[in-house]
Amino acid sequence: MNINFNKNNDGLIPAIIQDATTKNVLMLGYMNEEAFLKTQATKLVTFFSRTKKRLWTKGEESGHLLHLVAMKLDCDNDTLLIQVTPNGPTCHKGSATCWNEENTPNYGFFSTLETTIAERVAQKNTEKSYVASLFAKGISKVAQKVGEEAVEMVIEAMDNNDALFLYESADLMFHYLMLLQAKGFTLKDIETELKKRQQ
Repeated sequence: MNINFNKNNDGLIPAIIQDATTKNVLMLGYMNEEAFLKTQATKLVTFFSRTKKRLWTKGEESGHLLHLVAMKLDCDNDTLLIQVTPNGPTCHKGSATCWNEENTPNYGFFSTLETTIAERVAQKNTEKSYVASLFAKGISKVAQKVGEEAVEMVIEAMDNNDALFLYESADLMFHYLMLLQAKGFTLKDIETELKKRQQ
């Protein structure tokens, strides 16, 4: 890597720390060339501490080390994106990230949809919420609905109307997320199962 450590007078560059699995940003630190080389050699993320004025391996006291997975350099050669596997919480205050957030997987809109379904179920407003009303009928009704939507999607797959196929696919996905929750599972559980099969 052709890193420009001389862009600033202090010889430091920002190092953005990202969980290699969840893709969440965990913290921001600074590296000089020595810290970078030590990180490469030990596979443990090491920074230059601006307060202690020395090299500092993250977790050297707490044991919450950051194990190096990959490093990427930005287009200006002066910022690192470091992907890691964290061993415990990253923030010195005990939270998973320095923004006091959970380091949980995020599946974009599907995660938002999972949260919305959980909220509707918890509210139990069966008059205004389709989700709540279907859950109130029990898991057999939720499962039946998934079966119906799957059949409708398969029928549309045999036709040439892509718009209807996508519509029915979305219906199936929505009801499948409901069934997962009715069984006490989430997309994370499905990801875990699929990863087992990948090995």
